[in-house]
Formats: sequence, C-alpha cells, structure tokens
Amino acid sequence: MIRSFRLIRLAVLGLALAWTAPSFAQSFEGLDLGAQSKKKKRGSSTTSSKKKKPTARKARGKGKQATPPEEDDTATATSPAESTPPAATTPAVATPAAPAATTPAATAPAPTPASPPASAQSGGSTGGGLGLDLTQEAPKQTAPTMSFDAVDVSGKTADRQRLDIAVNLFKNDEYEKAAMSAHELLQDQKLAGLHTEARYVLAKALYRMGMYHSSLGEFSKLLALGPSTKFFKTSLEWLFFISRKTKNETVILDEIARHANQEFPEKYRNEFRYLLARYHFVRGRALDQVGQPADADKSFEEVKRLVLSIPRTDPFFPRAKYLEGLAAFRNGSHQKDAAAKRGNGEMLASIEAMKEVIRLTRPVPGKSAEQAKLDKSLRELAFMQLARTHYGMQQNRYALFYLAKVERGNTQWLESLFESSWANYRVGQYEQALGNLITLSSPFFREEYFPEALILKAVIYYENCRYRESNLILQDFERTYLPVHDQLEALVKKNMDAGEYYSVLAEVQKKNKEGLEKNETDVILERILRLALTDQDLRKTNDSILELEGEMDAFANRADTFKYSDLSKSLLEGLKVQRTALISKAGIMAKGKLETELVALKQLLANGLRIKFETTTKEKEFLEEQLKAGGRTAIVKKYKYSVAVSDDQLYWPYDGEYWRDELGTYQYTLTKGCIERDTANRNVQSAEAL
Repeated sequence: MIRSFRLIRLAVLGLALAWTAPSFAQSFEGLDLGAQSKKKKRGSSTTSSKKKKPTARKARGKGKQATPPEEDDTATATSPAESTPPAATTPAVATPAAPAATTPAATAPAPTPASPPASAQSGGSTGGGLGLDLTQEAPKQTAPTMSFDAVDVSGKTADRQRLDIAVNLFKNDEYEKAAMSAHELLQDQKLAGLHTEARYVLAKALYRMGMYHSSLGEFSKLLALGPSTKFFKTSLEWLFFISRKTKNETVILDEIARHANQEFPEKYRNEFRYLLARYHFVRGRALDQVGQPADADKSFEEVKRLVLSIPRTDPFFPRAKYLEGLAAFRNGSHQKDAAAKRGNGEMLASIEAMKEVIRLTRPVPGKSAEQAKLDKSLRELAFMQLARTHYGMQQNRYALFYLAKVERGNTQWLESLFESSWANYRVGQYEQALGNLITLSSPFFREEYFPEALILKAVIYYENCRYRESNLILQDFERTYLPVHDQLEALVKKNMDAGEYYSVLAEVQKKNKEGLEKNETDVILERILRLALTDQDLRKTNDSILELEGEMDAFANRADTFKYSDLSKSLLEGLKVQRTALISKAGIMAKGKLETELVALKQLLANGLRIKFETTTKEKEFLEEQLKAGGRTAIVKKYKYSVAVSDDQLYWPYDGEYWRDELGTYQYTLTKGCIERDTANRNVQSAEAL
C-alpha cells in the first residue's frame, strides 16, 4: 500500500514537471497568455514596468539659439494621453485584460517577441509541452522567428505615428522636415481628424524657419476654425510672437480685430488691447480720409475705451496713451480758431496725455535695450505732437521749447528743424529760421521732401524787403516742384486700380535697388515716392511688402528637398495672396497720400504766385516813389548785427561747405533789410500768439 502510494506521488510529480517545462520550438510574437507576476523574481534583470516621468529636453549646444521664454513649445500636437514614455522603456507585454490600445505611447517601436527562459535555451527538457510560454517571468531576449509588421500593439494607429514623426522632427529642430511631414498629412483627406494638429506643427515650424508671413497664414487658417478647436488659444498667442518679429506689427491687426470678442490669455491681454486700439485708430483715420466722420468718431471712441482698460504699470500703456492723445487731438482740431482751441477740452486732454507719455518714457536704469529704444522713439513722437498742438493754438514759444527736445540725428530731427523754422518765423526770429533751412538744403538731405521750405525762405526775404532775392527763390521753387505737380496730377487723373498706384512706386524702388539709370521722369517719380513714404502707415505697409518679397526670395536658398516640394509651392501661392492684399492696401494709401499732396502742392504753388504778385507790387510801388522823388531812393539798409556767441560756441563764417558736425547749428545773419527796421529779429509776436 505504501509502495503504491509512493509510485502515485512520483507519477504526479513527473506529470507536473512535464506540464511546466516550456517548449522552445514555437514562439508567438507579442502574445503572453499567462498572468503577470506582481512580484519580481529574485535575481531577475528585467526592467521595471513602472512609468517614468518625462524629463525636460536639454539644450543641444552652445551655438543653438535659445528658445524665447514666451514661445512655449510644450503645447505640441500631441494629446495628453501621448505624453507617456516610449514603449521601449517597458516590457513589450500585452495581456487580454489590459489591451494595448488603452495605453498609447509617444513613439511605438515594434513589439519584441517573447523568448524562452534560460533553462530551455541551455538544454532543458524537450518534453511534449503545448508550445505556449506560460511562465510568469518577463523574457530576456528576442527570438528571431515570426514578425507581424502590420500589427501595432503600442496602442497607436499608423496615422498617429506619422503625426508623431512630425512632432519629433520639430522637437529635434529639423524644421524643414517637420513642415514637409505635417504638410503631407494635410494633403491626405482620410486623415481629416489629424489636420488641426498637423497644421499647428506646420505653422510653428515655419515660424522657427523665419518664414513669419507663411506662419501667419497657417495660424490664420487655424483661427478660422473657431474657438472650439484645440489650438485656438495658443494660435492667438503665436500672433503676438509674429508681430514682434515682423517689421510692421500692423500685419496682424486685422486678425486681432477679427477675434476681438474672444478671451485672450491674461499674459497677452494688455498687448491685445493696445493692438486693437491701434487697429481702431488706423481705421478711424482712414474713415476720415474718405469722408465718413461719423464712423470715424466711433473708432476713435473705441480707442479711448481700450486705453482705459490697460493698467498704467503695463509696458504697453505709454504706447496706448499716445494713441489716446492723438485721438483727442483729432477731435479738438475741428476748431479752426486758435483761441477756441486753447479752451477746448479735447486739446487740453491731448496735451496731458502726451505729457504722461513723456513721464513714462524717461530713461531709467533696468530697462532692456529693446524697451529703451522703443521708449526713446515714443518720447520723441510725444515731443513732436506737443509742439504741433501748441503751434496750432498759436503758442509758438511752447512749440519751440518742445521741438528743441528732439535730439540731433534722431528720426524726427529734420522734421523738428523744419517745423521750428515756422515757429521762429512767427515770433520774428528770422535768422534762426533761415539757419535751420540751410541744414535742410544741405547735400546730406538732398533726397528729403520739404517743398514748403523754399516758400518760407521767400516769405522771410519778402518780410525784409529783399524782393529780388524773394523772386529768385520762387523761381527756383517753380523749377523744382512744378514738374512734380504735373506728374502727380497725371498719376491721379489716370484713375488706376489701387494696386497700380503702388506698382508705379515699386518700380522706382526697384530701379534704386538695382542701381539702374533713371531718366528725368524717373527722377520726378523718385521724389513722389519719397513724398508718398512720408506717410508712416504707407511706409510700414511698404516695409511689409518688401519683407514678404524677401521671404519669397529666400525659398531659393533652402535645401532642394524643401525648395521643390509641394509645400513650397503651396506656401508661395499663399504669400502671393498676402502680397496682393498688401499691395491693394498700400495702393489705396498711396493714392490717398498722392491726392492729398497734390492739393498741398497746388496750394504752395498758388502761395508762391501770390508772394510773387505781392513782391512785384512792392517793387512797382518802390519804383513809383523813386520817380516821384526825382532821384534814387533806398529801400533797404544795413542792419546792426553781432557775431558774438556764447562761451561754449565758436563763430565760424559759412562759405558754402557743409560738415556733418555743423548741421543744425547754422544761424543765418541778415546784414540788410527794410529801411524802417534796425534788425531782422524784431519782436513781431502779437498778444494773441503768446
């Protein structure tokens, strides 16, 4: 009995050993039908199946450009579920209880097949097993047997893997490849569910390639899908990044205004309000030019409302406050009488707004170089606007005070010299006015457009009874600007499309750039171009067109795979559409500017004729007095003058040469003039003009 019991025990033990011995003859890749062990076998070297947190990507090298802090790349085209580490970091085991589709990985390598344990590989039992690996220990090696390439057990479809490839290329700074990969997805209509994410990757890649206008086109398409889409808010943020990279931030104003009702991220909310205020300011001024003052009033009121919503401590507040001051000046300038302007609340509000801008833009330590540059430019514009406001109110000495604040050589310096010449003329300081005009007529500024300077010079000579010199100056004015007037009139009368007006100016720019020889008509058109570009909005739009054309030309410098790709063709077509729209906009502004300047030039020519008539009349009266007196009668006499200067100045006689360090310091001395005066610089300011 005991013996039979022992035999039964041995038989059971043998069957158990035969059942548990694995077979190395078969291996089913990716299949594990056994339950996963909760404990790791002692001495096992398998990788832990715990997920690790993804770590931040480090900089690749010293020469790489650092990512701007505001351009957050964490919002890539991957979904939150895709932020898990790659499947290669865990055993490639898939169980029926936990299907792989529920835990997708960011990158999905092919699953590794299960291999037999070491005991089988080292000559273990080859008994008749079932061919299934039911061990609880994870395999160590891959058996080179069957492979099912069409099976993706990582939990991602092949389409999602294609998108991940584009994302990873972007993260590895391979922007051209990332852009082309994303564009391929966009061309496949079967992948419509991934198009939004693919376009987001494409837009960001184009931005990193420096193709800002192309990037803007792609972000515009994303925004057109509406606020319910995944990347709407982040696309709005990228608009601000683009505005800081382009020469003209107004290229995004239309896009900003289109989404004005959306809630912008708090970080960019004040910048958005400033840009929207600028949009309404530009729109209001355009409505004024086309004779729609009622609609323009609404735009300027919107400017004021938006400025009130920006905190005073915000970096964009000074620029917004400047727009508010301009809007108030526009409303107050409807008053024609100087006395009425001095008591007008809008004019006073404009003055206070500009003073606030000047206070906020004082040079202080701690500002970045870029911010200091912006503040300096804005401060200069505020000084100019204060001077113009006081000049319009006939407070000429206030105007001279603010014009003197513009530093020599700055952007507004020549304009300040010209405007101070008129203010000096009003207070009778003729010699200082003529000194400024000498600077404006120097060869250094021959390309600048100041036709009114010759009229002012003729008037000053007329005021000092120098009639012959006044006539000679007027003849010079007509010889220089009458052909410009005729060419302007011919252009305006053609009634061309808006784009054609810009094309005329663009042709002049092209000849200047290529150094081509210009005929007499081209020289006149070049003056008209400089005249048109005195409009700041037109100049900025022109800069945008040139920048966009430069981006189009840059395609030739790209790698051949990108240059001849379908993406390049698509982008070029998009840039052409943007260029056409900008040219149409620039053409409208150019036509309006040319029409305005034609009217102004007609007025100047008429004033010149009036001065010539007055001069001729005075000369006639003088000759009649000579005949009545029966002899020679003097009309002018030598003035009393002095060449004494202050201790920090040096008197140096002018003999026709110009030196850069002397520009702006000239003071013309009228040695003779009207016989009833002792000096040219008499006090002619009336009580009303004080």
